[in-house]
Amino acid sequence: MTNAEQLASIHYVVEQGVKYGPGELIDILSEMHAHKPWFNETLCPVNDAVIRLGVFEGEFPFHQHVDQDEFFLVLDGEIYMDVQDCEPVLLKQFQGFTVPKGTVHRPRSPKRSAVLMVESAGIVPTGD
Repeated sequence: MTNAEQLASIHYVVEQGVKYGPGELIDILSEMHAHKPWFNETLCPVNDAVIRLGVFEGEFPFHQHVDQDEFFLVLDGEIYMDVQDCEPVLLKQFQGFTVPKGTVHRPRSPKRSAVLMVESAGIVPTGD
């Protein structure tokens, strides 16, 4: 099954449009509770990066970002970061992890979890 077919089967929603501009208040808790898994939205830009909020539950397909690192910070719940050829990394609430560029990875979550992500503005959340 291709990444696109896997994404369609788990109803993954990706909102790449910027929701909040500079100087706007962002109520992260309200955003976390307003969405069902799998959801990923761009909250705001910061210089050449974007801050995204993801609501995860279950497995996401393996993918990579050839030229860009990706940072994950668990706000609620827990996720495993599966990294090719490595042991999975368990991230609990308020723990973070940077996936180096070019690394094949996937987040997965045994229960509903909310994750803040920091990544380059041009990154495609589903991989290159």
